[in-house]
Amino acid sequence: MLRVLVTYDITDDKARKKISDCCLDYGLDRWQYSVFSGRLKPVHIRALAKALEPLTETGAVLIVPIAADDWDKRIELGAESIYE
Repeated sequence: MLRVLVTYDITDDKARKKISDCCLDYGLDRWQYSVFSGRLKPVHIRALAKALEPLTETGAVLIVPIAADDWDKRIELGAESIYE
C-alpha cells in the first residue's frame, strides 16, 4: 500500500461534496477541507482517480502517491502532529 495525498480546488459545491465523500469512502483522512491522506493499494488509487475525474469540470484534483521511505522523511511543524 502507498501513502496517497489528495487535494482539490473545485468551485461547484455539489461536486466538491461528492469528492469529499468519495475520499472518505476510500478511507482517507481529512487534513483540511480540501486535503486528504491515507494508504491505498495502487489499484484503489486508479479507481479513486476514475471516480473523481467526472467531478473536475469546475476545477482540479491532484492525487500524489508517496513511497513509504519518502513519507518517513516528511517534516511536520506545529503544535499538533497530524500523523504518528
